[in-house]
Amino acid sequence: MGLFDGLLGGKRKLKAPARDRLFAMTTAQVTLETAVGLKHRSKAAIAFQSLATADFKEIVNDTKELLTGAAADTGTTIETKTDEYGYAWIVLNDEDFDDLVVSINTVSSSLEAGGYGDRLLASVFAFEEDGRPVYFIYNFKRGMYYPFVPAPGAQKRNTERELQLKAQVGNDLPLEPELERWFPLWDIPL
Repeated sequence: MGLFDGLLGGKRKLKAPARDRLFAMTTAQVTLETAVGLKHRSKAAIAFQSLATADFKEIVNDTKELLTGAAADTGTTIETKTDEYGYAWIVLNDEDFDDLVVSINTVSSSLEAGGYGDRLLASVFAFEEDGRPVYFIYNFKRGMYYPFVPAPGAQKRNTERELQLKAQVGNDLPLEPELERWFPLWDIPL
């Protein structure tokens, strides 16, 4: 690598996070249920920033058709929503947790293959503990998970429980080490 490549970014591009990290949730789910006592809610979602271009819409529609076609075998139901910030959500429902992870991967892989991987925000896997929601959020930009535990009240979170979960599943999931990057996602449509 030459001097100008080093200064200007030349041939070396930032390495994208390993996408196979998304699948770590399939094994972590066993730990979350057996060792931690969480129960999965049979729901997951993926959020991304939409574009008004024809090819982006075609990729999203083709992906939804693919998921709908596979639903005959998997039983996954699909719905789409748009939040108040304009992010599109594909919300998946399935009793088989592995099907949820595979479906999330299908959406993210389709957007990445179409050149829109930078539009991916996060995927969210819903659990509950004593009837209260607990979410594990996968940040596509960082390739890392983090727990998000809403607390009673308007936009409050239970950071103590989040840190406990970090300690309990840190060996099973690639967790975001920088706590300031544990962004809350309020009004998750799950």
